[in-house]
Amino acid sequence: MTVAPGSSVAFPTASLAQRALALIVDWAASTLVSVAIVGVTTLTDGHTTIADLLPLIVYVLESALFTLFFGGSFGKLATRLRVVPSKGYGTLHNPLTLLARQAAIAFVIPPLVFREDGRGLHDLMAGTATVTLSTYRQLTTVGA
Repeated sequence: MTVAPGSSVAFPTASLAQRALALIVDWAASTLVSVAIVGVTTLTDGHTTIADLLPLIVYVLESALFTLFFGGSFGKLATRLRVVPSKGYGTLHNPLTLLARQAAIAFVIPPLVFREDGRGLHDLMAGTATVTLSTYRQLTTVGA
């Protein structure tokens, strides 16, 4: 495993491109779920309503719950990424912290402001890091 210079974690984190792909998958899935709930016309009728926030709400809830129970959002799981504690071992067991992490991502800026090790403000706030599946497997083997 190669660790980025100046990294505050002892393992490599996922690239920005990998994270962006996971976010695109998450957003597409959240939009499809939203369309299934309220219908396509409600989301695209040109009138601003609370339903316009539904994809964002679905994304925040889905990604927080999936991360809590499966180690990553639907998009992260589909793109072979996982969210781990920044110390590299242990479990992500605080649902409020994960909900706050995902809500921070919804504000767009936190994921775009990141350290040399690739961790965004949302990761720093929650004490997490996003890693590839192979790094995750190495961490769970070492931490076991």
